[in-house]
Amino acid sequence: MRIAFVIDPLPSLKAYKDSSIAMMRAAQARGHAVWTIQQGALHLSVLHGVCAEAVHLEMLADDHDWFVEIDRHIVALRDFGAVLMRKDPPFDFEYVTSTWLLERAEAEGARVFNRPQALRDHSEKLSVAEFAQFSVPTLVARDAGLIQAFIDLERDTILKPLEGMGGSEVFRVRHDDPNRNVIIEMLTHHGARTIMAQRHIAEIVDGDKRILLVGDKFVPYCLARIPKAGETRGNLAAGGRGVARELTARDREIASTLAPVLAARGLLLVGLDVIGDWLTEINVTSPTCMVEIAEQTGFDAAEMLIAALERACAVAV
Repeated sequence: MRIAFVIDPLPSLKAYKDSSIAMMRAAQARGHAVWTIQQGALHLSVLHGVCAEAVHLEMLADDHDWFVEIDRHIVALRDFGAVLMRKDPPFDFEYVTSTWLLERAEAEGARVFNRPQALRDHSEKLSVAEFAQFSVPTLVARDAGLIQAFIDLERDTILKPLEGMGGSEVFRVRHDDPNRNVIIEMLTHHGARTIMAQRHIAEIVDGDKRILLVGDKFVPYCLARIPKAGETRGNLAAGGRGVARELTARDREIASTLAPVLAARGLLLVGLDVIGDWLTEINVTSPTCMVEIAEQTGFDAAEMLIAALERACAVAV
């Protein structure tokens, strides 16, 4: 197949840790042609449908010079064997517009993963509410009074915006925090932005586990992202240290429950965030941690993903 990856600008990607690059390398190793598309290149033409300038790459093993550009031209998305939407958040209006364009491309015959409608329907923060049996007490609101009452009730909480990633704007707020008012004002933009509040989970000291779902199956290892000293956030982007571990019985229970449900909705790759025994987020835009898991365990989640993509496209054909 010719596989197109809608991703962030190539110079911004770090080959030694980027899951998108691991997927592209796995795709090439399995005989597929790798193309990349920038989000801003997506466009709709009444005559030609949804198209984009696409760049054909040869993937290299070198993590510094990791590709060679072979060709670039305007391509209709329906002419690719598969299109993978891997653009990082923020989940803003431009991202939603991209999902509209990709959904139109689907109507023209393109096979898009994760499905555009599923990307829109699954807020990475809010989706945990569907699986409340695995979630800690959670509030989603922008009213300061409701948020204050939740902090008073739970005593120790995590506050975060709904559209962020990488630990951006994530605050731990205790009931006696002298800065709680200003934190709520800042995060909610004085009541103009909805945020999420969750009970703080003490097991964060042992790591925020990223569990990967591929189709209706799951990777048997997670990456526990352990906060650095003095930090609450385990995110690698916030300085967390990644340690691969086998899934616990509870991890497997969560993964085996969610995987078939989410796969049926067109979510081929999902990243679950689990702290202790609790599900905290369901990541659908650009789940990562494949490289670290492969380096520490030998399990190639990127190849697993491309094999699942092949099966999905064979069924679609």
